[in-house]
Amino acid sequence: MTQDQIILFALFGAVFALLLWGRFRYDLVAFSALMVGVLLGVVEGKDAFAGFGHPATLVVALVLVVSAGLVRSGAVFLITRTLVDSSRNLGGHIALMGGIDGVLSAFMNNVAALALLMPVDVQTARKAGRAPGLSLMPLSFATILGSMVTLIGTPPNIIIAAIREEQLGEPFKMLDFAPLWAALLLLLVSRSSRLLAGA
Repeated sequence: MTQDQIILFALFGAVFALLLWGRFRYDLVAFSALMVGVLLGVVEGKDAFAGFGHPATLVVALVLVVSAGLVRSGAVFLITRTLVDSSRNLGGHIALMGGIDGVLSAFMNNVAALALLMPVDVQTARKAGRAPGLSLMPLSFATILGSMVTLIGTPPNIIIAAIREEQLGEPFKMLDFAPLWAALLLLLVSRSSRLLAGA
């Protein structure tokens, strides 16, 4: 193992430790680590900010803008207020909430989609007199799977599409991931609904 590799591993270890500690903002930790890497010579100065011009970074930034627009416009709140009913049984509630969250996370940041619907789910559970934990985990899984349905749903899809374009000359299209992940999402939601309804 070379000296540069040892320095890089030590730098990554320090970054992970600081992120786990949570004392400093994650963006400051990441930027500071990049600057330290440049100063130590393990990151080329000319390549230090190359990632900001990567298509994946730009698409993620645009998705975050769309997410903020959906939140601030009240569109998500309107959808959930209209469709969610505390009198619905647990299985039906999971199917509905998982479906809404899966669709939302396919076109906006999946963490933001989950953060938007978690309070709705908890409030509905309290009104229905059941533990929120019964529906929160299926909601989380629906969010993860929903984000994998489209090209923009999660950053790894965008990165993989860029690598495919470099290697094969053609990237993945917007809905190339959809058939498999949509089927898995539907299977998860329906399966969770049945299992928890019978519990």
